[in-house]
Amino acid sequence: MILTYMEIRDSKIKKASLEALSEAKRRADDLNVKCGAVLIGEGLKALTEDVFKYGASQAFLIENPSLGFYGPSLYATILSDLAAEVSPRALFFSATAMGKDLAPRVAAKLGVGIATDCTQTSVSDRQLEVVRPIFAGKAFASFRFSSEPQIASLRPNVFPLLDPVSEQGEVIRKEAEVSPDQAQDQVVEVIKGEGAEIDVTEADIVVAGGRGMKEPDNFSLLKEIIALLPNAALGSSRSAVDAGWVDHQHQVGQTGKTVSPNLYIAVGISGAIQHLAGMSSSKYIVAINKDPDAGIFKVADFGVVGDLFDVVPALKKELEIFKE
Repeated sequence: MILTYMEIRDSKIKKASLEALSEAKRRADDLNVKCGAVLIGEGLKALTEDVFKYGASQAFLIENPSLGFYGPSLYATILSDLAAEVSPRALFFSATAMGKDLAPRVAAKLGVGIATDCTQTSVSDRQLEVVRPIFAGKAFASFRFSSEPQIASLRPNVFPLLDPVSEQGEVIRKEAEVSPDQAQDQVVEVIKGEGAEIDVTEADIVVAGGRGMKEPDNFSLLKEIIALLPNAALGSSRSAVDAGWVDHQHQVGQTGKTVSPNLYIAVGISGAIQHLAGMSSSKYIVAINKDPDAGIFKVADFGVVGDLFDVVPALKKELEIFKE
């Protein structure tokens, strides 16, 4: 079996987890093994339809009122215990903030290796192989595992969703004996930011601003563009975050989030190597910068050399005409 941990946010399974499940199903078919999904929390039965729709034949539900909020130590213990019981060939995670936190903990508890932020998976000689970027995206390395379960986290927006099916699978409920003494850490409250912004790692389009935006109020120009685009999110360079212009959740780069949208629009971003490491895997990159020698143009598919305060309003006008 290949098992996938399904991340739940606001009572819904995150798209990145469904992508990981879809890839798990492809590799499970290659290996002629089952594909399973594991859900941890409460009120999970309603979510099983989604995991069956995207490839799972078994859904492991681990429910307890104490598991409503993600807790690293408890979740890692529950997942490692389940893996020890069902002995999957591999265990997949999405490489979200939660996945990057949880997967290494599970690997450590099981005493096995892990490959993080993978951008490709395949099967060769009945063995799972994964590819992941190294040296800030300058090269790619292919890995095989020498231990089981083989644990890998998969980069969001890289692996396509399977075409949904209407088949049903087996629901397997597992008991979770949880006591407060077990928790080395505990989330007691989640405070959400204003608005309903899309996570930059899950957006199909990212519009990112850098120091060239000059001041925080000018990011409203980018938000106006985002409002005209489907499934778009705001990104930023580290310099904009360090200046306090935008929240850290929007930062793209080596010390921020890694994104792989269909379209990445870099506005007033010079293209430092640390930023490129977080967005160079985007399908199409558009750069807007008044410096023709800016590093961002080296990775851009389309570049506009000009003052962003002239270019962005013109872009907005064209998008408004197109939307009409």
